[in-house]
Amino acid sequence: MNALPSGGVIPELFRGLFDDAAVFPPGNLPVAEAVPAHRAHRAAWYAEAVGPFLCGAGRLGELAAAVSAGSVPGAAGADDSVVAGDRPLKVGLVLPGGSIELAPALAAAAPFELAGVELATRDAAEAVAALDRLLPPDVPAAVELPRELLRGDGLDAVLDVLVDSPYRAKFRTGGLVAEAFPDEDELAAFLTGCAQRGLPYKCTAGLHNAVRHTDPETGFEHHGFLNVLLAAQETDRAAAAAVLAERDGEVLAKAARALTDRQIVVIRNSFTAFGTCSIAEPLGDLAALGLLSSPSPLHQEDR
Repeated sequence: MNALPSGGVIPELFRGLFDDAAVFPPGNLPVAEAVPAHRAHRAAWYAEAVGPFLCGAGRLGELAAAVSAGSVPGAAGADDSVVAGDRPLKVGLVLPGGSIELAPALAAAAPFELAGVELATRDAAEAVAALDRLLPPDVPAAVELPRELLRGDGLDAVLDVLVDSPYRAKFRTGGLVAEAFPDEDELAAFLTGCAQRGLPYKCTAGLHNAVRHTDPETGFEHHGFLNVLLAAQETDRAAAAAVLAERDGEVLAKAARALTDRQIVVIRNSFTAFGTCSIAEPLGDLAALGLLSSPSPLHQEDR
């Protein structure tokens, strides 16, 4: 049985899980504020849980200005020895406009340490070809298809293209309208399709909280990232959907504590990360469930 460590150590199950999407909806934090906030996350006791700073192709100019103003490590000419624990600013490049954005965005991102590329497309094969042609070999990428193209036979076709490539899949688990949230069965189809192929993936949107719930203000049905983690080891669609439907945090926390080291490796080799506009919120949920020992309080202003 896996023993979740205490004393502020980030358990393996949650390391690098939370990509910093502070500048994306619904957070919409200005880049000039998001950069120093991210730098603080990377210097905090929970830094091992934090992934790269996600930035859209159209905002790289703002990012460069914020980096220059704040002397953030990772920019050309910046002193990498200052703050943030000597860690350079790692940027995940988000390209909602498809492959046509790839070449100019890579050029614009040259001053930063590129941690990955997330490419939205309607043609998986075309996206893979563009990434093969233009992406540096040491930079990982994820390919996102619209959910309407991942229903029925479309899901298998897309996953079969990606499994023969070096790239992850990316799935949208929420948004600003109710229709942006897939139900348990739809998400389970994606998770198990990836699991059956050994295809890694990341998720984005709507996963700020650990446990599945209904948002009291919007009425939207939100998946929990802890649900998704536990469902990631399932290859049976009905079993995965049942895990995704669980709303009892104590049930999920007990299941997480019972995971073996091998199961954790399987889970994190599958579900690699998700974008969240808050870093404090998911960590706070884990602490409340007893899955994370926090040596200092987590505040919303830490976002």
